[in-house]
Amino acid sequence: MTRQPSPGESGIRVRLQGVVGIRAEEGRAVFWSFCYFFSLLASYYILRPIRDEMGVTAGIDQMQWLFTGTFIAMLLAVPAFGWITSRFSRKRFLPYIYYFFVANILLFYVLFESDLALDRVAPVFFIWLSVFNLFVVSVFWSFMADLFRDDQAKRLFGLIAAGGTTGAIAGPALTVILVQHLGTGQMLLISAALLGFCVVCIRRLFAWQRATIPADPEEYPKADFAEQPLGGGLLDGIRLVLRSPYLLGICLLILLYSTLSTFLYFQQAQIVKDAFEDSGTRTAVFAGIDLAVNTLTLLTQALLTGRLVRWLGLGATLALIPLLLSGGFLALGLLPVLWVLVTVQVIRRAGNYAIMRPAREMLFVVLSREEKYKAKNLIDTVIYRGGDAASSWIYAGMRSLGLSLPTIAWIAIPLSLAWAWIALKLGRKQVEVNRRGALHTKGELHEPHTQSN
Repeated sequence: MTRQPSPGESGIRVRLQGVVGIRAEEGRAVFWSFCYFFSLLASYYILRPIRDEMGVTAGIDQMQWLFTGTFIAMLLAVPAFGWITSRFSRKRFLPYIYYFFVANILLFYVLFESDLALDRVAPVFFIWLSVFNLFVVSVFWSFMADLFRDDQAKRLFGLIAAGGTTGAIAGPALTVILVQHLGTGQMLLISAALLGFCVVCIRRLFAWQRATIPADPEEYPKADFAEQPLGGGLLDGIRLVLRSPYLLGICLLILLYSTLSTFLYFQQAQIVKDAFEDSGTRTAVFAGIDLAVNTLTLLTQALLTGRLVRWLGLGATLALIPLLLSGGFLALGLLPVLWVLVTVQVIRRAGNYAIMRPAREMLFVVLSREEKYKAKNLIDTVIYRGGDAASSWIYAGMRSLGLSLPTIAWIAIPLSLAWAWIALKLGRKQVEVNRRGALHTKGELHEPHTQSN
């Protein structure tokens, strides 16, 4: 017999559901999604401070080449991802992706432990980690958008994102504590183990979905299709984006976001380099910024993100961070010093992770499965890194023309306001698409993820 919860347990469950919005049947899925994102971002954030230091080692004046190299790597990787998703089911291709990146990390461990000069490994590692980060996180959110309905996403994505933030706190904390004792190479082994655990979480989530689908067949009318390959060709993501004004709007949103993030990243690299001469100190500073960002993010994601969407609506929630960032660039334009830069960077990144990113992922929940994996991956990788590459050259060009850091900050303010306007329009469009239950692109009906409201 199934054990019935005691009155005390039922009371705790009701109070917990009231605080975070989890329903009884969603508990296992949220737990494993939380663990999945925790392990994923802990793995990445162990490596991120190493990447930032590798960027300085390779040379700040060479960063636009690193961003361009990352974009080229993305162009090569996306058709490979399209081929995998076209020929393998989710149950197979999701673990394959993580196994591939675990093998990559182990290869870099060998390189870091070898006698190979660091300045030769640095640019390769920088480019690889930039690709790795976007790919694995994009795949995670595609899977989440495929598992949960729109009403569930608005309640649960903030809490699930908090799992990533918890991992993002643990990752840099481990790096700060251990990197000077164990060395860079040993940190890679810890990162690889955490990434491998993601596959365990994926398998548990598939088991939950299989157990859930038969209980409500009307809500999941195409359950048999869930484990079939998506089919299609290598470049389907491009086709899907080009024929959808909604997806093109998301592309523009991502381009503005990546452009302004790149401007701020370059300013961070220059100001930190000017402030500290020692490589180990710079790595610790970068890790400290990561730790501050993710600590600030955690409670916001767990308790506030879902409420913001209900209070403000999706559009206003998406527009909130670019509006705050316009104020941050105004502050940098007036006072371009380390403490101002760190404050703006922490608020910008924490706002993105706690509010902007979960809200942005809600834009994809109303789309078809093919759009969630193929078009979304293209947007999250090629479009994002294309924006990085283009804006890195724009930034380098502005610096070569003699524009100062404050002047570039002033230029960024109207871009931030344009980003806010587009975010507001897309949020309203998502609500309209969800209400219609279908997305029309050039007279063609795209079936969205099945929802119940």
